[in-house]
Amino acid sequence: MPGWTWPGTTETLRAVALRAAKPLALVLVCVPFAWLAVDVALDRLGANPVEAVLHRTGDWALRLLLCTLAVTPLRRLTGWQWPARLRRILGLAAFAYAAAHAATWLLLDRGLVWEEVVADVLKRPYVTLGFSALVLLVPLALTSTRAMMRRLGRNWQRLHRLVYPAAVLAVLHFVWLAKAGRLEPLVYGTALAVLLLARVPTRLRRGATAAGA
Repeated sequence: MPGWTWPGTTETLRAVALRAAKPLALVLVCVPFAWLAVDVALDRLGANPVEAVLHRTGDWALRLLLCTLAVTPLRRLTGWQWPARLRRILGLAAFAYAAAHAATWLLLDRGLVWEEVVADVLKRPYVTLGFSALVLLVPLALTSTRAMMRRLGRNWQRLHRLVYPAAVLAVLHFVWLAKAGRLEPLVYGTALAVLLLARVPTRLRRGATAAGA
């Protein structure tokens, strides 16, 4: 009969999709790095390869960080639960690209000359912002396991609110570096503002509930 489905088919497909979501997300977050590795191997990074690596790793760190922040608003808006299953992968991937971005700067751009590194962090505001964002992401990456969630309890959620200032610092780092006339700073800044403002009603409701209690 038209429109008839085998009993349980919808539930089975949903279960399969949920099981496939994490592996698929893991593959997708690795694609930019694989693409970058191919471009490095084939010498397709242009006249300044170090700058190209810096830009691409930094761009993907910021994009994935914003995707991580988008999980909760998307879940609340749609009622879907599956995005929450991807938050850890997205967050760890954002940290991995941010770490690769920092490592490229330290090793290839500054040559591990620590006097220059410290001078850059102290004297160049955009470096200070980027370094500060990375520092805030480190404890989030280290406590991303279920074991740490159980060990920290409610403090785990408080600690992971550091993602908000980290995202603000990362966007400001990008804005400071971007050339005049580029559209990306406006896009990233607007996206971050929307994602942060989307959390305000929930915070207000929780505050009102706590006050009423």
